This record gives sequence, structure tokens and C-alpha cells, in this order.
Amino acid sequence: MQLYNFFRSGTSHRLRIVLNLKGLAYDYVAVDLRTEEHLGAAFKALNPQGLVPALADGDLVLTQSPAIIEWLEERYPTPPLLPAGREDRARVRALAAVVGCDIHPVNNRRILEYLRKTLGCDEAAVNAWCATWINAGFEALEIMLAADGARGAFCFGNAPTLADAYLVPQVESARRFNVDLAPFPNILAIDSACSQLDTFRRAAPALQPDAPRAGP
Repeated sequence: MQLYNFFRSGTSHRLRIVLNLKGLAYDYVAVDLRTEEHLGAAFKALNPQGLVPALADGDLVLTQSPAIIEWLEERYPTPPLLPAGREDRARVRALAAVVGCDIHPVNNRRILEYLRKTLGCDEAAVNAWCATWINAGFEALEIMLAADGARGAFCFGNAPTLADAYLVPQVESARRFNVDLAPFPNILAIDSACSQLDTFRRAAPALQPDAPRAGP
């Protein structure tokens, strides 16, 4: 499999986590959003939207991280990223959707570039925009997590699920946009628990081949 992605992309980050959790090897193909490589003809031949990530498996090319993750869950069901119970699966999907549907889309790069280039927003305004929607989503997530009396170290139970794969990249993004995470102790505890796992550590943006490297 070839993963077309960008080190700092939240959707790419979540997919790297899922691939690691499933124990699947893949070739890392960097698509540089900084130079707008994703808008070029070569990448758009893979994904007409010009968005990362895309996952190629032979002649099959998959786009949209939720659809890719569902495909991976169905094709490689072990270890599962969703719990066995129907209501429990709904709970995990809802936690993931807070990030995937309500936080990330309005803070995506193309939205931020529109704020900068079309609306003339400076970086302080862009950061404020991001913080508004991250805080709104995290406030709800914090309540949802606190309400689950049976929850272990992760978003659900004592093993990572789909929800953790969505949450951790959003915490990374929150830090990048200088969001105060102190009001969200459950989220911070889950992020800390995930950071102890090699599957999450190897997916971190700073460790990817296309990430900037510090000088000597």
C-alpha cells in the first residue's frame, strides 16, 4: 500500500495511526501542501478533490479518511477499532465524529487559506478562528468522556479505538494553534496514554520523512 499524505495533515495523521494499529506496512508518499503539490495534475489524477490522504492498494485508490478507515476495518478486522456492542460502537463513532465532522473541517488548510488570502485575516485572527471551533468541540468531548463511568485509559475502554485515532491529531493541532488545553483533563489524559504507545508515537507529525528537521 502507498499512503499519499502530508506530515502535518490531521487526516493523514489519523490514518497513519490506524495503519499502525492494524499492523499494516505502507510506503510513505509525501505530498507537499506547502508548495501546493496537492493541486497539481499528478495528484489530482489520484484524488480529484486535491486533498490528502489517499491510499493506493494495487489498482485501487481510496480517498476521504473516514471511508479509508472503514475499508481498513472491514478488510483487516483484527485488532478491531470499534467495540462489539451496537450501542458502544455508536458511542465511539460519535466521539470520532465530533472531531471528524465538527472540528477538523472548519479548521482545514483550505479554509484557513481562504481566511488569509481572501478575507485578509492575520495569523492572530486565524488562530482565534481555530481555537473557537476546537474549544467548542473539546468542551462537548470532555463532557461525553466524563459521563462514561466505565471508561479506561482511552476514549472507550482500555484499548485504543477509532475515537483515539481521531482525537490525538486534533490535540496536536490544538497545540499548534496555541489552544489552552488545561480545561480538558480527560482529553489530556487520553492523549498522554496514547503517547505511550509506539503505534501513536510513530505516526506523530514530527517523525515523518517530510517534516522539517532541526539544524545541527
